[in-house]
Amino acid sequence: MFVGLTAQGLREEENVCTELDFLRAEEYEERTDEEVAEEAKDGNDIALEYLINKYKNFVKAKARSYFLIGADREDIIQEGMIGLYKAIRDFRGDKLSSFRAFAELCITRQIITAIKTATRQKHIPLNSYVSLNKPIYDEDSDRTLLDILSGTKVTDPEELMINREEYFDIEFKMGEILSDLEWRVLMLYLEGKSYQEISIELRRHVKSIDNALQRVKRKLERYLEIRRV
Repeated sequence: MFVGLTAQGLREEENVCTELDFLRAEEYEERTDEEVAEEAKDGNDIALEYLINKYKNFVKAKARSYFLIGADREDIIQEGMIGLYKAIRDFRGDKLSSFRAFAELCITRQIITAIKTATRQKHIPLNSYVSLNKPIYDEDSDRTLLDILSGTKVTDPEELMINREEYFDIEFKMGEILSDLEWRVLMLYLEGKSYQEISIELRRHVKSIDNALQRVKRKLERYLEIRRV
């Protein structure tokens, strides 16, 4: 039994977990996600809460790959959480063998849809945002923008809204336009570190870390705008 979902409702859903709920949720540890998803669809709030909490970091990892001009990172995470909720709502165990694969599909689709909607509303071309870990040429290519920025091989590609020419330009320009701090912050961010972890490692205030990432986004935005002229 599912009702209309709002961002506020999702935040409230994430915060209602009590000590008793945690104890009740322990029973799901030994069950498959597919079984838990079926119970959540039947109106079991504890099952729903268990899956939301279990996949919350998975959603954050997915959201981390996206730079969206004019949007806060938390907005992208929230869209991913909505995608997770839809995955739980729509999952059919008789048709799909893996809830995780279906959840990943729904999360990615929700984020991409939100980005497309935002770009249309703001009249921003689709190349004003990028996903960092999709093969740049085709599905057979194994080199990604994330590989270039972080030097790390990515094995879980997602959607990429950037063309081949921009790919090479960004590879070159990122090294030119980012300061040393901005580059270091970006590298740590792409490694999956939290703002707090980055601030400790670089001995900077958390606000300084956030500001650095915002500057990265603005510089990328300006660069893409110049390319369109």
